[in-house]
Amino acid sequence: MPPTGADSSNRPARPRVQEADGGAGRCRSGQGDLLNFANQKEVRLGETEIPAPPAEREDELLEGCREGDLDAFEKLYQTNGPRMKSIALNLLGNVGDAEDAVQEAFLKIFRGAKTFRGSAAFSTWTYRVLVNTCYDVLRRRRPAGSLDAADREIAAIAPPAADHPLRLALQKAVARLHPRHRAVFLLFAVEGFTHGEISRILGIPEGTSKTFLFEAKKRLQRWLGAAPESARAAS
Repeated sequence: MPPTGADSSNRPARPRVQEADGGAGRCRSGQGDLLNFANQKEVRLGETEIPAPPAEREDELLEGCREGDLDAFEKLYQTNGPRMKSIALNLLGNVGDAEDAVQEAFLKIFRGAKTFRGSAAFSTWTYRVLVNTCYDVLRRRRPAGSLDAADREIAAIAPPAADHPLRLALQKAVARLHPRHRAVFLLFAVEGFTHGEISRILGIPEGTSKTFLFEAKKRLQRWLGAAPESARAAS
């Protein structure tokens, strides 16, 4: 969940998740499986059932991590892990990379808890550590804007026979976005964070978050407008 106490203005409707229906999954909203990762993880995109820890509980876990308490670290993972896996999976588009990024981020959080000064909510700081870790993964993985590499990533995670052509086109378009624009778009449109929350997570002004979202949407519209006719016709 987004950090507690955050502003609620301009919050988009959270994507719904898939649920079983007589043994077969049915999607209550097409946006819910925007990147088609839900069938590969127990964490669904925009999961709404992950409870946000009370502020006092968050402070307790932070203090435990500062003291090197492994039980507190495990509880922090149980509380924030599902949400962080969802974010990492959305940003990276690869299950293995997402799991590695979350593990690396949690180690950084545990080791860096002593230096956390409380200038932001602890949960906001954990998301920021995770996003920066995902940026590191993206920098190691491929040159920014490499469409061929993006296509290979999408092919590795999306079953071609079971997915919708337009959704595959959207996947590829999102993968083409600059990491900063992609992060803002996914955090806002998929994960349901507000611009205020995104500004604190990414360390950017709120106005910049709004600008990045506007630019991301314009680019996606332009790229999807040039998508193969077969993809648009199938919609």
